[in-house]
Amino acid sequence: MTYSNATDFTNPSTFILQGIPGLEIVHVWISIPFCTMYIIALLGNFTILFIVKMESSLHEPMYYFLCMLATTDLVLTTSTMPKMLAIFWVNSREIHFSACLAQLFFIHCFSAIESGILAAMAFDRYVAICHPLRHSTILTNPLVAKIGLAVVLRSCMESLPYPFLVRQWSYCRTNLISQPYCEHMAVVKLACGDTRVSSYYGLFGLFCVLGLDVVFIAISYMQILRAIFRLPTKEARLKTFLTCGSHVCVIVIFYIPTLFSSLIYRFGQNFPPHVHVLISNMYLLLPPMLNPIIYGVTTKEIRGRLLGLITHKSSRVFS
Repeated sequence: MTYSNATDFTNPSTFILQGIPGLEIVHVWISIPFCTMYIIALLGNFTILFIVKMESSLHEPMYYFLCMLATTDLVLTTSTMPKMLAIFWVNSREIHFSACLAQLFFIHCFSAIESGILAAMAFDRYVAICHPLRHSTILTNPLVAKIGLAVVLRSCMESLPYPFLVRQWSYCRTNLISQPYCEHMAVVKLACGDTRVSSYYGLFGLFCVLGLDVVFIAISYMQILRAIFRLPTKEARLKTFLTCGSHVCVIVIFYIPTLFSSLIYRFGQNFPPHVHVLISNMYLLLPPMLNPIIYGVTTKEIRGRLLGLITHKSSRVFS
């Protein structure tokens, strides 16, 4: 395997993933928390999907959106973690050009899908709190399916240009990517010539997809807060607000690392490379790991079903 710095990489057959620059000597140790987080993400999201499927009382819009979120998290983290762990464990840093483009597409597409699902969940909370008597008639199963399909189509259409833009550039500097996975701007930085189209389109995707979702979520929660403050008692206001607590936590965990990482790529040249890479990994690892934990702990129906499964298995073991 040759990690080359030759002068002609026009449409290179492979890229080399560096891992975490400056911390290569401790890759094995870094892999321990990364692998643990990945396993927790897999177990947690599969558990959410299993519980919602098995419990007919959870066949409601909120839990359908939660299943969409769990599926998205599984795809998002699995598109990067196996290769990342291979880099940490066996120094398998080479990735085929086409595989790099596929990974790049999946990262951006499913990040956009997750953002859209969080916006849809905000709409569900808005209807449930502001129009509780009409919730079942507004958010019907066909409408939930149409929302999910619209989110997927929007994300695919927005993400599809990324690999095509990357493929058109010539790579005359190096084929070494200073990341453990293929990210759009990390690959574009290796290209020669004027790559402003890719940079501008990346900003367009950031602000016109994630940005619009954030605006929609903010408007939804403004209406929710108005409805909450109209409630007659403090206890009622607190109880109603707590029904949104898990969703608010998930929003913060997803958007802050995502926006921070995207902006550092363009404007944070003074950040140490390993700090930037670690932050970038957080938006791929933290939401898939923490989302099922947050909803499992804060949602009474899921928590009760999970405890029932655990106690049932325990009683069978000791019977």
